[in-house]
Amino acid sequence: MKKLLLNFSVGRIIQRLSKKKRVVLGNVSPERSVPLHIEKPDYYYYFMPPGDTSSGEPEIKTDEQIHQMRVSCKLTANTLKACEGIIKAGVKTDEVDAFLHELIISSNAYPSPLRYAGFPKSICTSVNDVACHGIPDDRCLVDGDIVNVDISVYYGGYHGDCSKTFLVGNVDEEGRYLVKSTEECLNECISLCRPNVEFNAIGNYINKFCKEKGLNVVPAFIGHGIGTYFHGPPEILHFKNNFPGAMQHGMTFTIEPILTFGGPEVEIQKDGWTATTLDGARTAQFEHTILITETGAEVLTKPD
Repeated sequence: MKKLLLNFSVGRIIQRLSKKKRVVLGNVSPERSVPLHIEKPDYYYYFMPPGDTSSGEPEIKTDEQIHQMRVSCKLTANTLKACEGIIKAGVKTDEVDAFLHELIISSNAYPSPLRYAGFPKSICTSVNDVACHGIPDDRCLVDGDIVNVDISVYYGGYHGDCSKTFLVGNVDEEGRYLVKSTEECLNECISLCRPNVEFNAIGNYINKFCKEKGLNVVPAFIGHGIGTYFHGPPEILHFKNNFPGAMQHGMTFTIEPILTFGGPEVEIQKDGWTATTLDGARTAQFEHTILITETGAEVLTKPD
């Protein structure tokens, strides 16, 4: 689940609160229950604003913390992999939410998005021109859609976070190119990561990649540090920048670029969450949680 970059102006970043719906939002079902015995984050019990990613130093995790992150992230990755078989035309995104919610709680884990800053569901499902934070509802996927499923799991006191954009049936050539290119972009970003590499290398590479591929990045949403907290430092900006800060052994954070053929601007729908492209262009996104090791980077959200 992405962190929205607020109070920052660069290039063509425009964050708007819509007075009108650009898309027809579906009906959202009641919140799904979580058994009493499952460990829950503090925001389950009372409202908390999104985590602060801009202040403080990135956490350097101990060996024990890294072990707990590996366990939580592996569960997150396997949960995302499990939904591949149900992503098809005619399935409601709420049914995807129900399937994954049950899978998560059956693993004695908590679906991190639920109640985070008031988010009403257990996962995010972002279809076509929804850049991110789409709320699962009663609308059905249709042949030719592309849909990002963003899953975060809280287990053993630690969060894991990953997402993937799926093809629904017969997706056109442009859509397939967009999805394939976005996954390639993420993998190339991860290959850059190692101790003493500056965080801005990620955004600078994405800028270069998009120019070569004829794409744009949606810059309003960023990667973030993660651990016992859902969102924390460092901020991983997905656009060209010269912000200071370097990767160090023991850091864990997400990389999660959103790419599009259209413009970079987004608007937030009246539900306060759904971020759609201003021009209606489709987007694709992939995300991993990574660990900076002594010599490179380890993808923690790699499924079995």
